[in-house]
Amino acid sequence: MSVPGIIVVTGASGSGKTATVRALEARALPGVRCYYFDAVGVPSAADRGSGGPEGWQAVTTKDWLSRLAADPDGAEVYVLDGQTRPSFVRSAVEGTRTALVRIVLLDCAPGVRHARLVGPRRQPELSNSRMDCWAAYLRGQADALNLPIIDTSNLGIDAAVDALVGHVQQVRAERPAAEQQARADRLDASRSA
Repeated sequence: MSVPGIIVVTGASGSGKTATVRALEARALPGVRCYYFDAVGVPSAADRGSGGPEGWQAVTTKDWLSRLAADPDGAEVYVLDGQTRPSFVRSAVEGTRTALVRIVLLDCAPGVRHARLVGPRRQPELSNSRMDCWAAYLRGQADALNLPIIDTSNLGIDAAVDALVGHVQQVRAERPAAEQQARADRLDASRSA
């Protein structure tokens, strides 16, 4: 039974997560496939239903993890660029057939994030106190859950990708044990049936 690894790269707008995942994808590492959370489209506030942005984010996180756990490309490791809450990822893992999910936060100093959003990103509307609060919230969750953090404040894109590749290599190394556990779980389930 093949158990793909999944790395969810999260972070506030301007932290460098999409640029880093795109640069990782450009390296074309064998067995690594990259996906982008917002590729499904981000509905307007009116179209998100009664759950609002948080409800949509939780459901979409679960959908993405289920999709990647089904191993659509026969990859060893899937990297998902997504601005989602680590707690939503943890909740969604319970419903997938893989337990090999790692969350990595990309973060940077507020001044760096603001400069990126106003400058190269040309999205000054995202440089606001709400984004500052979101970044602080994500950092707090990462600290509370002891998640790895890549601080991109002083990193060039190649160095950020190198740091992410380190996590890809760790997940690859963990796959044999995850596959063995999945086989044992399947055997236990068939004995119980």
